[in-house]
Amino acid sequence: MQFSILGSSSSGNAGLLLTENCKVLIDAGFSCKRLCGMLEERGVKPEEIDAIFVTHEHSDHTAGISTFAKRFGPKVFANPLTAKALQPKLKNKPNWALFQTGAQFEFRDLTVESFSIPHDAHDPVGFTFTSGRGDDLFSPIKRMAWVTDLGFAPRNIAQRIQDVDTLVVESNYDDQMLQDDTRRPWALKQRISGRHGHLSNSAAKDLLSSIERPRWNRVYLAHLSSDCNSSAAVDTTFAELRRTAPFQIETIHSGGGSALAAV
Repeated sequence: MQFSILGSSSSGNAGLLLTENCKVLIDAGFSCKRLCGMLEERGVKPEEIDAIFVTHEHSDHTAGISTFAKRFGPKVFANPLTAKALQPKLKNKPNWALFQTGAQFEFRDLTVESFSIPHDAHDPVGFTFTSGRGDDLFSPIKRMAWVTDLGFAPRNIAQRIQDVDTLVVESNYDDQMLQDDTRRPWALKQRISGRHGHLSNSAAKDLLSSIERPRWNRVYLAHLSSDCNSSAAVDTTFAELRRTAPFQIETIHSGGGSALAAV
């Protein structure tokens, strides 16, 4: 299993997951043209994408789905409420593959688990993806989780992400920078920092610190706000955890991505 964050910020989000038998996107929050360029930079042809897994209907996670699905025909996995909310915004009808939130299902050589997260969308989810037979050295079991766009972390989320090799988790804003921001009205600040908004640097750090004996090899801090967060703010918040944790913590800078790497 290999994985790359194509890009992650309030302007757009998408991830790429490769296994022996499939290539999938997690969200598609960039234009089709940009998605194609991002994929080609990582040696993947757009027509090779077998499926898109949608976390929720907001445009920074779905902007490219309509055109990409029309041109290349991947399955688009979403729960019914997300598909119902998203379809009227699309120019074309994708090849929907519906699942129930909380369900575990198979796609090619992936085992996919979805779980509910608290965000101001119709039925937002996080995902864990598992691949590998585990019966020999050439097919080890590998797991990764994608958890962004959540206002807080209920206990069930900690349980879901504890035993994955690679974790993508939101670290959207710095508390003081959000409070001091002059571009956002008070109501929007309340939405962002509310229980159905986004996870702050400090909340993300508390979540990671609260989990005993995690399996993680690498944690990606994603969905950083371009206005209300910074590399310096993230570094300050996570400095101690980075010194003491037995896993690597990487920051996905606003709008940036990561190279293709083993899970």
